[in-house]
Amino acid sequence: MGGVIPIPKAFLDITGDVCPLTFVKTKLRLEELAPGDVLEVRLQGPEPLQNVPRSAKEEGHRVLAVKHEGACYHLFIQKGEQS
Repeated sequence: MGGVIPIPKAFLDITGDVCPLTFVKTKLRLEELAPGDVLEVRLQGPEPLQNVPRSAKEEGHRVLAVKHEGACYHLFIQKGEQS
């Protein structure tokens, strides 16, 4: 992870949600994007920070970066080719 992050095609705020709804919403939003597009996900808490990136990778997506900002994190996910 790191380097230059492409400009996100979409944004999703799941700071008010709890697992497993955090990844369900992320997955549904990714399904709306074309392969290669980047989704920026705003989340907070240790459970979503662990589960959302892991689940995204399991679905064939690429986690480009995780940035910490105050109490929240910004997760940048590039949609995979197969989903």
